[in-house]
Amino acid sequence: MAVDRQGLAEFLRGRREALQPEDVGLPRGERRRTSGLRREEAAALSHMSTDYYARLEQERGPQPSEQMIAAIAQGLHLSLAEREHLFALAGHTPPARGTESDHVSPGMLRIFDRLHDTPAEVVTELGETLRQTPLGVALVGDLSRLRGPERSIGYRWFTDPRFRLLYHEEDRPFLSRLWASGLREIAALRGPASRAARYVALLQERSEEFRILWEAHEVGLRPRAVKRFLHPELGSIELACQTLVDPVQSHSLLVYTAAPGSESAEKLRLLGVIGAERFGAERLSAAEPLAPPPEG
Repeated sequence: MAVDRQGLAEFLRGRREALQPEDVGLPRGERRRTSGLRREEAAALSHMSTDYYARLEQERGPQPSEQMIAAIAQGLHLSLAEREHLFALAGHTPPARGTESDHVSPGMLRIFDRLHDTPAEVVTELGETLRQTPLGVALVGDLSRLRGPERSIGYRWFTDPRFRLLYHEEDRPFLSRLWASGLREIAALRGPASRAARYVALLQERSEEFRILWEAHEVGLRPRAVKRFLHPELGSIELACQTLVDPVQSHSLLVYTAAPGSESAEKLRLLGVIGAERFGAERLSAAEPLAPPPEG
């Protein structure tokens, strides 16, 4: 398929100008003249250079890759229909919709973008983190940077002992059962050609603990209402988890809160004061696999 440069440029300009800073969690500022997003803002949201993005709107440059188009679609908060249209304009076959899609819906993003003061993340049904708030990164590391099977918390749990350090030792046996049970349910629901089934096959090869739990055929386990995290500087933090589910994409928005006046609430406040920059780098060094970054 050939790229429709004029159509692509016009569509990008139209979607960018329709978005307001507050729609994507950005401050408006006092001296703003444009009614929509600036090009540099759209580029930053899409994780690319302003020059690259500007060339697309100016009908210049090489044909953008599928990875770049996917990043722009997410950065501009496009709906699934708009994302498919963008792919077609760029000369690519749109990715399939469904439970294995990483495209977060605009509605969920609008809620997520307003969660500045609490740990929160958007995850797939396999526990693959797609978005994190800064406090979420400060709490457990930048999990959205992971690639391949390691993106799934269930896969990481059985293949990388470092991830268990995020949780209390006495909680770990239950969490092992929880991840194995959840993966069994999803693999049965999605079928033998699914990503869940591929993860099962990999784990059966690589983890004796998983094989034992898998043979137990346990299903129906659900996360406990309160999650207990272990932070390297702040120690134990107990957080309630509220969940908002997108049934079309099978994505969940997880929001972690502490009881008012509790020790954990004070630790969250400290985490916010210190910020993700200090602690996030430490957690990432213990969490990020040796994998190349995504294209773009």
